Amino acid sequence: MKSDVQLRNDVLSELAWDPAITATDVGVIVKDGVVTLTGHPSSHAEKCAIEHAVQRIAGVRALAVEMTVKLPADFQRTDAEIALAAERALEWNVLVPDGKIKAMVENGFATLSGKVDWEYQRRAAEVAVRDLLGVTGVANQIVVKPKVTSTDIALKIQNALERQADREARRIEISVSGADVTLRGTVHSWAERQAVQGAAWSAPGVANVVNNLLVEA
Repeated sequence: MKSDVQLRNDVLSELAWDPAITATDVGVIVKDGVVTLTGHPSSHAEKCAIEHAVQRIAGVRALAVEMTVKLPADFQRTDAEIALAAERALEWNVLVPDGKIKAMVENGFATLSGKVDWEYQRRAAEVAVRDLLGVTGVANQIVVKPKVTSTDIALKIQNALERQADREARRIEISVSGADVTLRGTVHSWAERQAVQGAAWSAPGVANVVNNLLVEA
């Protein structure tokens, strides 16, 4: 098990190594395997890149994000400009169904709403807007419409876990209520926790995933 000092050094090294991250004022605090990030990245896309970089580190048990986006002058755009860019980005993204998603922008913060058939479409819409100039944050309120029964959802998730991570599949409890999935159990790393959550989201009809998986010390 890594010490907090070792884990902090690994996080700092990963942040320095990732070419998508240029922020130099990111604060990293580690206590008992829980990483807290502070600072002011220059875009929402960079903020997400920082979060993903930390999640790749073995030994990270949980992540607290206290960063706020601070746009440089040449990145700033009006809400009308951002809304127009978001509309076009959604329209041109082949993974986003036509006419299903609406974007509302206030003070640089984009809120997405609508209904889609699959979680990957919901994620694609968020990514399409997340990387636009002037965006300071994204609230993804897109709803995935359920099309299958709870039993079908649970079986498809279990089968996916057995194909992708048999070791973890035996340690995970899957409960389904309507289109909501709850995961319980333990995994070996933060990356495995994210992989199991991804497998659950990939099942057709899943509208929400509550990830209560714990990372072993």
